[in-house]
This record gives sequence, structure tokens and C-alpha cells, in this order.
Amino acid sequence: MKVAVIRYNAGNIGSVTNSLRRMSVEPVVTADPEVLSTADRVIFPGVGEASSAMASLQESGLDKLIPDLAQPVLGICLGMQLLCDFSEEQQTKCLGIIPAMVRRFESTELKIPHIGWNTISGFEDGLFEGIQDLSYVYFVHGYYVELCDSTSAVCEYGVEFSAALMNGNFFATQFHPEKSGEVGARILGNFLRDGGAV
Repeated sequence: MKVAVIRYNAGNIGSVTNSLRRMSVEPVVTADPEVLSTADRVIFPGVGEASSAMASLQESGLDKLIPDLAQPVLGICLGMQLLCDFSEEQQTKCLGIIPAMVRRFESTELKIPHIGWNTISGFEDGLFEGIQDLSYVYFVHGYYVELCDSTSAVCEYGVEFSAALMNGNFFATQFHPEKSGEVGARILGNFLRDGGAV
């Protein structure tokens, strides 16, 4: 199986590739359209700021390529947010693959950004096959995707938000599966095995 990790101006690529290697998968980290289009699985990671990340995708033409990918694609953290329509972070128009808005956490009581372990719930099999309800996963984010028709898992941090999304061949997690221990490894394994299909 050929697994491609999208290279662009956003962090977290190293931890994702290291996690895949621990699973005996050697990914290709690339921005090459041909390699991305022909990979069996594509992972779209990201840590950073939405507008600069989108500018990087636009500069390389990946903003046009990613929505046309036909194989299973997994967005992680900022990668998940960039799959949506619009982000309040610097008022950024995103890729528009998943019809949802990205909102800023607003709280005077909770620490923002949301960093650390939290539970997820409300999911079905597919990407979450073998995962127990209220399992803990690791988050690092100051913005969140609102609940929507594509929500496939829910988390609560002052407000309920989308911990995961699914729309056609596009899957996404707000949390970092590569930093979420055995639970995260199982989620990545499910994606690699069957593309997260329900």
C-alpha cells in the first residue's frame, strides 16, 4: 500500500510519519500531484494557522488537487479544519470539501487553546471500529469545527464540537491520532485498512 502525506507549510508531518513507521508503513511525504493522486491513502496533517496554510496550498496548486482526490483522505487537526468551508481564524476561506464552519473557542473559564486528553463519543464503526465510547484522545487546538451533518464523533470543551468528520472519501479528526496512544494507533490502522468506511 502506498501512503502519501501531504507536504505544505504546516507542522506535524514528522510525528505523523513516525507514527506510521511504528506501524510498519513507510509513507511518502510529498506535494507532487501525480504521487498524491495515485496513492492508496492520503494523510493531510497540520498544525499552524489557517490563512498561511491555505496560502501555501494555493501557491502549490494543492488547493485544487485535494478536493479532487478519489481515494480515502484523512485530515488531522488543522488539516481537518482546512477541509471545511470557512475558518474564523484570520477569516479564511478553506477548501470547501466538508460543509461546516470553523469557530474560535470563546471562554473566560477554560484555558484556550484546548490542549490535552479528552473523551470522544457518538461515533459508529468504520474509522472508530474497536474504539470504546468515551475513549481518551489528545487535542491541541484553539479553533473547532461546529457540529454538522458530517460530524462522526463529538467532544465537549465548553461547547460540543466535531471531534471527527466524514464526507464521502474524506475523513478527519480534530485530535491527533498519532499522539493518542493505542486508541489513536487503532484509528490510524482502521483508516489504512479500509479507509474508514462504515
